Formats: sequence, structure tokens, C-alpha cells
Amino acid sequence: MRIYILFTLFLTLLTKIVFTQEFVSSIQHIKPDDEEFENISVKKLSTNNEATTFAIWIKKRVKLHKHLYHTENVIIEEGRGKFQLGDSVYQVKKGDVIVIPQDTWHGVIVNSKETMKVISIQSPQFLGKDRIFKNE
Repeated sequence: MRIYILFTLFLTLLTKIVFTQEFVSSIQHIKPDDEEFENISVKKLSTNNEATTFAIWIKKRVKLHKHLYHTENVIIEEGRGKFQLGDSVYQVKKGDVIVIPQDTWHGVIVNSKETMKVISIQSPQFLGKDRIFKNE
């Protein structure tokens, strides 16, 4: 039941974002600004007071971090990896959806030859002020 509620909220948020900013594109056509990035490339797709949507490409890893005031929903579009969410580690692949509650440590290590590509939806609007990296 909890997964159903979270998924419904996710779809509602996604619908609101798409219809408030009139953004339509095939995910395959969204590319990083610089194809020669070292590890991570981020492209903001939309933003408003309620949410920010990013396309993110990861070659190696995203270090453990958390967002004090944001929830984050991640959809894996390409690649595979080990995703740490709190104290649990999951093998993730194309098509997987990850729901990250606020104030939850999370990060990923890519274990495929191809770059991992994800869509990240953060709510409320992400301004980069509440992200804290864990000392590893």
C-alpha cells in the first residue's frame, strides 16, 4: 500500500511538472552538454517552487550524501549500479525507480560499462543548499 501511495504521488508530481512548464522530449534525445565529462554531468530540465527535474549522467559514482529538506525520485534510464539507500544496498538497472526520503543517505556506484543515465525529481525546488556529503 505504501509503495502504491508513493508511486501515485510521484506520478502526480511528474504530471504537474510536465503540464506547468510545457516540456516534452524523448529521453533518448536528452544529452549532456559536454560528452567528455569526467564523472558526473547534470542538466536541469525544469524547475518551479514545487520541484526540480534533472537528467544526470554518472560514469563512476555519486558519493554518499543526503538532502535535509528534499525528497528525491530517481528513474534509471540507462546503465546498472549498486545504489545505497540508508543502510541497504540495491542492484539497480534500467527501468528501476528509487524513492529517497528527505534526510536519507544515498549514493551509487556504476558497475556497467555504459554510463548510467537517470532522471531525478526533487521536491520542493532544489537550490543546492541542503545537500550534505558523508565523510567516507
